[in-house]
Amino acid sequence: MDVMKEARGWILVIGILAVVGWAGFSVVNAVRDMTGAVRDTTEEALGPVNEMTGGLATQVNQFLNPTPTVLPDPVTIIRDVRTIARLETIQYTVEKVVTADRGQGNLELLFGDELIFVAHGVVIAGVDLGEMNANDLWLDSGILYVGLPPAEVFIATLDNDKSYVYDRDTGLFTKGDIHLETAARQVAEDEIEKAALEDGILDLARANAEAYLSRFLRTLGYPDVIFVEQ
Repeated sequence: MDVMKEARGWILVIGILAVVGWAGFSVVNAVRDMTGAVRDTTEEALGPVNEMTGGLATQVNQFLNPTPTVLPDPVTIIRDVRTIARLETIQYTVEKVVTADRGQGNLELLFGDELIFVAHGVVIAGVDLGEMNANDLWLDSGILYVGLPPAEVFIATLDNDKSYVYDRDTGLFTKGDIHLETAARQVAEDEIEKAALEDGILDLARANAEAYLSRFLRTLGYPDVIFVEQ
């Protein structure tokens, strides 16, 4: 009799534990579903706010860093038209770093203005065939003599797409000299041409011109060609 009562007691305890376990499992699932629903609802509620914040940040960035508007004058004035016969035979691409300073001395901290300009330039050289005339070509014993004009630099200019101000440092009481970058660009062009000349661009331009014209004249039936200075 006591054994049966004890068995019934254990069965009752196991049943209660099973009910409690099932109830706890149901509560956990309900809480999990509720948390997910709240999270989804929160994300849906905050979606327009996030979009508005992102749009506002974009507008602020556009306001602080506006895209410059460049409007060319519709009127075009042609100053000069010339006929040229230049034979371009060599091109140099040169990069030069130029430092420009207003030179305020001891007042540099207050009124100084200094910038570092990285110049990317192109130098083109060759021979101007327009300077030749009929007397610069003559035959002697089956040899064609050509009086070739001296080589010269045709173009020495900056590539504005690749040239830029690397750094600029102004004093406490100045906004900077508006002409300082222009002066740096002018000096950079001169330095780029000077560097090309020092590297022997004119000698290479003449050598290339002679090689090209020699091949061309041979195709015209002149097997022996000698180039001389004008």
